[in-house]
Amino acid sequence: MAAIEHPFGQNVGCAGDNETQLAVLRATLKALEEIQEPGTIAHLPFEWPENMDNGELEEPTPIAAYLLKHPFQVMKLIRRKIPDA
Repeated sequence: MAAIEHPFGQNVGCAGDNETQLAVLRATLKALEEIQEPGTIAHLPFEWPENMDNGELEEPTPIAAYLLKHPFQVMKLIRRKIPDA
């Protein structure tokens, strides 16, 4: 297992921080290649910055913005149907 000390739901980093996300993914793959025995835990060398606001975005993501305007479409998404445009 590759372990990281990040908040739940943000395992690879803050939303929109592509550089850190890619670094975490690469470190995870490298750790998994190097593990020799089942049950081994590789602690990744990333720390969540103390001053981070858990990656809150200034604007909602496109799907969140759509659902804020069209809340009745949520059930279609839950049923795995494409919402109306």
